[in-house]
Amino acid sequence: MDINDLRSTVTVVSLLTFLGIIVWAWSKRNKASFDEAAQLPFKDE
Repeated sequence: MDINDLRSTVTVVSLLTFLGIIVWAWSKRNKASFDEAAQLPFKDE
């Protein structure tokens, strides 16, 4: 295993991590909590 194999592996793992974050952020299950968090600066308590 040379350095180019390691670089390729790290690139693929990074891409999969990025895609996983995108899927998590845009999932319908998290929408309600994200909408609530987006309104926090506007709440007057």
